[in-house]
Amino acid sequence: MLADRLARYCQGLCYDDLPGPVVHEVKRRILDSFGCALGAWNAHPCRIARRIGQSVKVTNGATLWGTSHKTLPDLAAFANGSLVRYLDFNDTYLAKEPAHPSDNIAAILAVGEASRASGKRIIQAIALAYEVQCRLCDAAALRPRGWDHVTYGAFSSALAAAKVMKLSDAQTLQAINLAGVANIALRQTRVGGLSMWKACAFSNAARNGVFAAMLAQQGMTGPSPIFEGEKGFMKLVSGPLDLPAFGGERGSAPAPDGSLSPPFKILDTYVKHYPVEYHAQTAVEAALALRDDLLKAEGVEVLAGITDIQIGSYDVAIEIIGRDPEKWRPQTRETADHSFPYCAAVALLDGKVTLHSFEAKRLADPVVHELMQKVRVAPLPEFAGRYPLAMPTRITVRTKAGNSYVQQVDHPLGHPKHPMSDHEIEAKFRRLAIGKLGRARISQVTDLVWKLDQLKEVNRLMPLLKLIGRG
Repeated sequence: MLADRLARYCQGLCYDDLPGPVVHEVKRRILDSFGCALGAWNAHPCRIARRIGQSVKVTNGATLWGTSHKTLPDLAAFANGSLVRYLDFNDTYLAKEPAHPSDNIAAILAVGEASRASGKRIIQAIALAYEVQCRLCDAAALRPRGWDHVTYGAFSSALAAAKVMKLSDAQTLQAINLAGVANIALRQTRVGGLSMWKACAFSNAARNGVFAAMLAQQGMTGPSPIFEGEKGFMKLVSGPLDLPAFGGERGSAPAPDGSLSPPFKILDTYVKHYPVEYHAQTAVEAALALRDDLLKAEGVEVLAGITDIQIGSYDVAIEIIGRDPEKWRPQTRETADHSFPYCAAVALLDGKVTLHSFEAKRLADPVVHELMQKVRVAPLPEFAGRYPLAMPTRITVRTKAGNSYVQQVDHPLGHPKHPMSDHEIEAKFRRLAIGKLGRARISQVTDLVWKLDQLKEVNRLMPLLKLIGRG
């Protein structure tokens, strides 16, 4: 049974099973997630989630990032996870089902703080969560069946929490059963105009995963077999699931370099350079390059002379960010950062795409809306079958002068084939944190994250995340 196998993998994975590059990548994702969270501090849904967490005080609980308030681990997972996700700036994995696996990190740190876990235990739990969630995304697409990708997150976060909490084999199995039976999320979260819930959907799944582990620790049991049962997950939600070997799974053969095979999935995930949905990363890069071409060839007034913009892409990207009518008239940040027309338009107009590109004033700008209406999104036959190994976007701009300009990008900065350097990860963290922590604290957090495997207790990190001026 799949649940038994997942429980065995959770129990068997050791820190020493993790190759050096995996450990290092976990640290990069923690730093990236902290930056995303601090950048989203004032967002409305994040304030709501934080107020819920602040309504419960637990002396030895988990910290609500940015404050000194400690609450229940599951409530901290919800509030902190919403911060990580809100800006749509955290990492991505693209397969049959897309995901944002760093969504697991807030939950793992919340449980780790409450359990006084070591840095090494946190690292192995994060690697485990990435492995489980990404392998599930490889196995079956939930989107065509009407379910949201965060449905897999209840399993990955429950297993990671079980790892941190040192649950027994039997308790871990029950955590999986409990996580699976009650946490099936509707895809309506990401259809049409998007609501605040987009930022909270995974953090809610992770909250429930943590809660499942807490229940299992106390002896609660769940229905079994959760995957293969008559009314189980495979029959009603995912369809058949056939998972290959996990990274570090016992019995897997060593690779030629001596490392365990297959490679850990965290190495196949993508960091974001721009705060937009991942399929739009290549569109932004192509639009910025096109803008340079246009200005060099025809001068600054050429932007007003654009007559037509064609975004050529592939089916999955078009379904998510280039199909719904709302993508041509976004009313919320959540819709705008999931819009091919909007992301391309602001890149062409401004020569950059930042957090400010999605402020209310810019969303309502008639100049942006006028340019968006010139955008057509079309599937290109030559792109068929290239996703997810590549995510090609080709933008063609035509002007009143009768000229055409074309740019294509296949692998954006942050993709495993075009990775961001450690320096670039640190720079992104600094940009997002500078108004919240100050330079000295930013350096402290950065240094401690890079030394995470040396920490006896991850709790040392949390006071450093308290915002300047907060009691």
